[in-house]
Amino acid sequence: MHASKRAEKVTGRGFSGKVAVMGVLSRTRAEQKSIVKLEILPDTRTKTIDPVVHKHVEAGSTVYSDAPASYRKLEDEYVHHVIDHATEYVNGKIHTNGIENFWALLKRAIRGTYVSVEPFHLFRYLDEEAFRFNKRDGNDADRFNKVSKSITGKRLTYAQLTGKTLSTTPA
Repeated sequence: MHASKRAEKVTGRGFSGKVAVMGVLSRTRAEQKSIVKLEILPDTRTKTIDPVVHKHVEAGSTVYSDAPASYRKLEDEYVHHVIDHATEYVNGKIHTNGIENFWALLKRAIRGTYVSVEPFHLFRYLDEEAFRFNKRDGNDADRFNKVSKSITGKRLTYAQLTGKTLSTTPA
């Protein structure tokens, strides 16, 4: 990004106007596939992040994260290992490469397939990409069949899809 554009858009730790999304990736043994869970957050403060981690991660588990200050309290209930991306990306088993891989796939889908995503619909795109990632053992046809079976008999109206109610009275 050009320096003038960067100065205009970048404030603090990131770009203004972004929606915070937290991803929790469970690492598994080589014969298993890791699973990702996602949550949209109002902010990235410790008081917001801690309950999400407690919801998805069993107390006493080992947690690997990058270095933001909002993760510091995780050490109270978890074995918390931090990788500071300012100095290194991997230190033995301590890395965030799995979740970074997921973020790269998500960003590629948004930029390449969807081009633009409204914050109102973001949870739908996140659910779709998490489903693709978590069910990656099959191919697109397998995933399509699984989704088709789960939607049979359900109805989604245009008003529900767009978040708008259709008026039945003439204007």
